Amino acid sequence: MARRVFFSFHYDRDVRRVVQVRNSWVVRKEQEATPFYDKAEFEEAKNRAGGIEKWIEAQMKNTSVTVVLFGAETYSREWVRHEIKRSYELKKGLLAIDIHGIKDPQKGADIQGRNPLEYWGIGEGAQRKTFDRMYATYDWVRDDGYLNMHSWIESAAKAVGR
Repeated sequence: MARRVFFSFHYDRDVRRVVQVRNSWVVRKEQEATPFYDKAEFEEAKNRAGGIEKWIEAQMKNTSVTVVLFGAETYSREWVRHEIKRSYELKKGLLAIDIHGIKDPQKGADIQGRNPLEYWGIGEGAQRKTFDRMYATYDWVRDDGYLNMHSWIESAAKAVGR
């Protein structure tokens, strides 16, 4: 089944790694990704009525799964955190893929970062269960994302009944 997927990531640091992942997804027959935006579009959204939140909502519309592509600094990104939270609230499939090992054409591989799914959770105190324990996390290089991302996305969608 074709899936529309929203990719959440830290643009400045990881965009060239993300392009490689996204391109491997959209070249597959019948797969779709939300339109791939550039930094200028994101910056312009800051100045519009409703700003970035409204823009993110539009990008997520009609998607069934959010894929969080994370590198060295993604965990601390406010808008990535917002996108994860909204994906949970909208009952979208959710998964994280560590992309630090993908070679940026200009900078090579990066250092590993913290999984952004660790930030959010449900419950209190000792009963708190963070999203990284609720949703799958993969390593693009080690887990052969090129061959397996389709099944990861399909599993995430089915887990939430989509």
